[in-house]
Amino acid sequence: MSIALKLTELSKAFPIGKRLFGPPRAVVHAVQPLTLSVQTGETLGVVGESGCGKSTLAKMLVGLLAPTTGHIEIEGKVLDNADPAIFGKRIQYVFQDPQSSLNPRKTIGQIMEVPLKKLHGMGRADRDKRIAEIFAAVNLREEFLDRYPHEFSGGQAQRIGIARALAANARILILDEPVSALDVSVQAQVLNLLADLKKEFGLTYLFISHDLAVVEAVSDRVAVLYFGAIVEVGPAREIFANPRHPYTALLAQSAPEVGRPIAAPESTQTELPDPLSPPKGCAFHERCPHASDQCRQEPPVLRGDGTGREFACFHPLGD
Repeated sequence: MSIALKLTELSKAFPIGKRLFGPPRAVVHAVQPLTLSVQTGETLGVVGESGCGKSTLAKMLVGLLAPTTGHIEIEGKVLDNADPAIFGKRIQYVFQDPQSSLNPRKTIGQIMEVPLKKLHGMGRADRDKRIAEIFAAVNLREEFLDRYPHEFSGGQAQRIGIARALAANARILILDEPVSALDVSVQAQVLNLLADLKKEFGLTYLFISHDLAVVEAVSDRVAVLYFGAIVEVGPAREIFANPRHPYTALLAQSAPEVGRPIAAPESTQTELPDPLSPPKGCAFHERCPHASDQCRQEPPVLRGDGTGREFACFHPLGD
């Protein structure tokens, strides 16, 4: 199977307190150097607490942020600091809030035409044909093209957002919390639609979400981010049922489940470390009940166990 997306030592740092002369007062490493591959046709779930670097990573992948270090390869082509229009032909973003991602001053037809004109230079007849095909694929009526975004429900607006991403003819979609703003019944409809579109168009997904149940249901593999770094990667069915990293276990334990009381986590420390003063060693050691002196002094590296699982921990669970 071919590789749709390959990241090599990709990182992003933001200077804090810029000065006219000299270096900034501090630097926040939003994404630590990470290496990751996504197979063609795969759905990779990305989970982690708010502030762990998920959205920063997603914005680098679609060209909205330039990486500080590392390489991004999309379908075999290196696109580290390419023009966003080049990214747009290969990878597209579906936003969390469908209403705010659509221009309220434009009709849906005008919104849909933008990627076709700007990225592919299509004429009117070809644009109309392509939009009709995409609207049919996402189960929207063509009469909606003359309406404005405020006239639609959240579920309809998200279908329009998905249709706009598909119009660019990209084969990789970054789905950033695509159902979190929707009612539960509508969430199921959108998730089923995404599954159907993946089969129909041969798509590859990066599915970013806080909802672990949704991630487990739709993903082939899951990558767990903590403090800007990947701490565990593995098959979706295994990673929460049998976590190897203590942070993955903490996430699984904290996730609400119908009929089960939420147990208090083992960790007494609940906040992420201070990004302006990152801890020495493993970033999770202050929250980890299994931390040792080695964890406090030396950062662990991601390693495999020969079963398709990778984790960055000196004392993995189950050993």
